Amino acid sequence: MEHVRFVSCPKREGRSDLTFGTPIDLGAYDVPGRGKGVLDVFRRRYLLRLLVRKGTATRYRNSVLGWVWSYVKPASQFLIYYFVMGIILNFHRDIENFPIYLFSGVVAVNLFNEAFGNATTSIVDNRALVKKIYLPRELFPVAAIIVAFVHFLPQLAILIVVCLLIGWTPTVAGIGGAILGLVLIVAFALGLGLFFSALNARFRDAQNFVELIRMFSTWTSPVLYTWAMVYTQLENHPWIFTLYSWNPLTVAVELFHQGFWASTTADSGLGIIPGFGTALLVAGIICVSMLIVGQLVFRNLERSFAQDL
Repeated sequence: MEHVRFVSCPKREGRSDLTFGTPIDLGAYDVPGRGKGVLDVFRRRYLLRLLVRKGTATRYRNSVLGWVWSYVKPASQFLIYYFVMGIILNFHRDIENFPIYLFSGVVAVNLFNEAFGNATTSIVDNRALVKKIYLPRELFPVAAIIVAFVHFLPQLAILIVVCLLIGWTPTVAGIGGAILGLVLIVAFALGLGLFFSALNARFRDAQNFVELIRMFSTWTSPVLYTWAMVYTQLENHPWIFTLYSWNPLTVAVELFHQGFWASTTADSGLGIIPGFGTALLVAGIICVSMLIVGQLVFRNLERSFAQDL
């Protein structure tokens, strides 16, 4: 029988001598499942880039048209909405440059719907990685939202080109408002995405509830109509209109309208939503609150993802 000889190793700073069985300082190591949440995503930017690259590369794999679908889908949606709301219901007569008004709202809501939907299914779609290795689970919803943003860019490019052809004059306030609208949409989608992606890993019918939210998002924000129509109908119930104006999507869509559509009109008479400053503040608070709640729920459920999947 061979004899095993133990050789003592010199002590290093921050480490104990293994030979004498003294405790080891593990302060520099992370305990699996106890990361820092979304903040860990920024520490692992390389993994995030890989997930984003994977999401963009596989989206239209084995597709004949490929990235052309990023233009075809929103264009088809716009034509249907314009035919129904603009031509049949004659909204194009009441709203100057109605196509710009409609499309600027459509691209904003499309970004939210795709980002929210992708984030919700991100854990289930990446079940192979979740079950085999440890990495911050928040990487998957964040990467899904970035992929949605990448596919939003062609729609934004079309909107900008059309606005310029019509006579759009960019302003600092308008561009700043549009960027602020983007921030609200992404933050709201991320908060909801973290919340529902965690639930969807355990309860698959959570995805059906998400589809309802995505369907209502188009109709509960001033995309196919104006806020003034809602204001008129709810004149006797102002508190309902106040709740409507506090919707982060309503605020974001109006910021897009002011950024792209408003400056293409001579005098639309529509203006901005009454009390818009308060609505913007409340919408920001809602987004931040949703991020906090979504992160807490996600961290509470992520330890059982492997078992649930």
